[in-house]
Amino acid sequence: MEPLVARKTWRTLEPYHGLVYFAAEPAERYAALGIDGQDGYFASRSAPMGRVGPEVVVATFFNFNPALVRRALPAAWERASPEALLEARLAGMDAVLRRVLGEEAIGSADVARAAALARSAAERVEPAGRPLAAAHAALAWPEEPHLALWHAISVLREHRGDGHVACLVAAGLDGPEALVVHAAGGEVPSAALQTTRGWSDDAWQAALQRLADRDWVDADGALTEGGRARRDQVEARTDELAVGPWAGLGDDGCTELRSLVRPLSRAIVEGGSFGFGPSQRAQQSQPPASPG
Repeated sequence: MEPLVARKTWRTLEPYHGLVYFAAEPAERYAALGIDGQDGYFASRSAPMGRVGPEVVVATFFNFNPALVRRALPAAWERASPEALLEARLAGMDAVLRRVLGEEAIGSADVARAAALARSAAERVEPAGRPLAAAHAALAWPEEPHLALWHAISVLREHRGDGHVACLVAAGLDGPEALVVHAAGGEVPSAALQTTRGWSDDAWQAALQRLADRDWVDADGALTEGGRARRDQVEARTDELAVGPWAGLGDDGCTELRSLVRPLSRAIVEGGSFGFGPSQRAQQSQPPASPG
């Protein structure tokens, strides 16, 4: 299978998963447990790994300011167990999918078929070197197809993210540097990446300077020819490392899955729960699926 097929499939499916980070329903359920705001993101996404400390999350989430993580953890575990957060996360997704897509859509044969295809791919995830994917893959499968589809996409998304972090580290980039490289590509405003990941102006400028010293960016903060080539290498290797689970579906299976999920993803984006339109989706997505 060509890596581009896997990339296209992931991109089509991403909104169905990513809704968990922006919709009100999951956040309200975390708040009911006493965990508010961005703390709920760190606690709920790391909950499959158990009662981990902040350094594990700093390592696996990669590009967030560690201070944000340390503010959230381990304090969150004093308010709610990982198991309670996982229940809240799934209940929140159930509620928001029912609201955004409607009962008829989530109960359709198309969603059931999409769930079966996505699960087939997710069950091919190899856990070695993929801590977040392995933790998500070890969770029990939801019985209802619309939630099984969401869980499968979550596993596949974390599998890709784990591989991407490995590629960034191999390229010699740290968290803020990866964000700067992403912003320098011109696809996402640097302010969006800097603020959502909690980096100060000083930290951002220091990362820019380190990259300039290594000829990743020029004096204006744009990618140099060499920097663009190295970024492209990171992206290409990320795509290659992500192919495995999708290869079992083959090109035809991936094409079918994309066709089934595309109208769902479109409805999710257009439904307003993200708070922005399709052109802005990439800059908000968590964790990095492109550099940063």
